[in-house]
Amino acid sequence: MDLKNIGESSNVEDTRGTSGGGGGRVLFGGGLGATVLALIVYFLGGDPSQVLPQGDSSSGTASERGAPGQRADDGTAQFVKKVLATTETVWDQLFMEKYRQQYQKPVLRIFDDGVQTECGSASAASGPFYCPADRKVYIDLAFAEELKGRFNAPGDFALAYVVAHEVGHHVQNLLGISEKVQRMMQQGSQEDANALSVRLELQADFLAGIWAHYTQQMKGVIEPGDIQEALGAAAAVGDDNIQEMTQGSVHPESFTHGSSEQRMYWFKRGYQSGDIDQGDTFSGSL
Repeated sequence: MDLKNIGESSNVEDTRGTSGGGGGRVLFGGGLGATVLALIVYFLGGDPSQVLPQGDSSSGTASERGAPGQRADDGTAQFVKKVLATTETVWDQLFMEKYRQQYQKPVLRIFDDGVQTECGSASAASGPFYCPADRKVYIDLAFAEELKGRFNAPGDFALAYVVAHEVGHHVQNLLGISEKVQRMMQQGSQEDANALSVRLELQADFLAGIWAHYTQQMKGVIEPGDIQEALGAAAAVGDDNIQEMTQGSVHPESFTHGSSEQRMYWFKRGYQSGDIDQGDTFSGSL
């Protein structure tokens, strides 16, 4: 992804190197795990704090990683700030054209070790996530290395897809979709709640695809192979792939994010169509 001519978003809180604390509980709108065991538990609907010591991090303490401005992950931080800027450009335009309203930009908070949010506390094991209560996207940059190494999903666009997915949850929140789904989840069985969670997550994948479509149309920054990187990341974090890898069997009734095939399909549908109206994951079969 060629972002050399893209400026960084100003809606960023970079708190790397500070002590944020956090117990690693699962948050609504959470994304992908940052350590393998916690990721497994998270994707299966559990609590990562049950398998990690409080404050656990896959890449060392804040002091070990150095002070802000002198870190090995500064390039990654700059990249996600620029990706956030492209999401702002896209959703600014689409909200005005589609909904005749101003897009309210989320804040991206970059943290390490742990963080306190309006949704509760989280450790690095929670991975990238969105908190609807404070309208912030949270990310520990160690997750970028997890994508490459643990899940064989290399490439900068794989990380861009993750950021766009979490911003997709913000879009759902602004449109009232998240709140509606949360109410429905509280009224049914756990299996029903899981099924609704899958549909919500797949719509966020679709919205990430919408972002990719318009980012290319507006900025021309997507390079050959980028879309395959996003699809590779989507496949890597499909519920079936995670369950097969960790349990040796697949249990669709416990899916919370969707299968690899579903996640790839909905991202690709958003990217190829560029039509928000094609993103109704709550009607019909998936």
